[in-house]
Amino acid sequence: MNWKMQGAPERKYHQPELGLTVTDGSQVAGYASLFGKRDQGGDVVQKGAYAASLKALAASGRQVKMLWQHDPTQPIGVWDEVREDATGLWVKGRILTEVDKGREAAALLVAGAIDGLSIGYRTVKAERDGKGQRLLSELELWEVSLVTFPMLPEARVSAKGDAPDADFWRDVAALFDDAAKTMAGRG
Repeated sequence: MNWKMQGAPERKYHQPELGLTVTDGSQVAGYASLFGKRDQGGDVVQKGAYAASLKALAASGRQVKMLWQHDPTQPIGVWDEVREDATGLWVKGRILTEVDKGREAAALLVAGAIDGLSIGYRTVKAERDGKGQRLLSELELWEVSLVTFPMLPEARVSAKGDAPDADFWRDVAALFDDAAKTMAGRG
């Protein structure tokens, strides 16, 4: 597998349905990707899509990077565990509060100002189905970022035991959908 980044990586924003948990202000865990769930871009990640990439990373002694908002100049921590299970891609890691952006990210997470995860990857194998969906069967995973706006707006997040109001996320998603349509000349 070629680990040299070629071109811009693809990204999937995901607001963890099963909750992004924050403990001790800097320990984070949650699902960065869910299998079989269509995102707003029409993509569906298939079970096993990360297996080859995770195996190649482990064999080379490398790790998936933890970035702030997909900015490669802003690593903010380390993912201690990245694995696939029957649900999706689960991650667990530590925000490094010794880094300025890490301190900011930890404070924003604890306050509930950010609560999403997003993957940065390269598509290795994909096909279109009859519904216009792109079925992603193999991905080269480069990074998992903490982000402000995830791709799956209907998902729910919990941080320190508090879940945002469902109407709030629905309203935020509607605003972004309207903005995207306007920018595309469809609004």
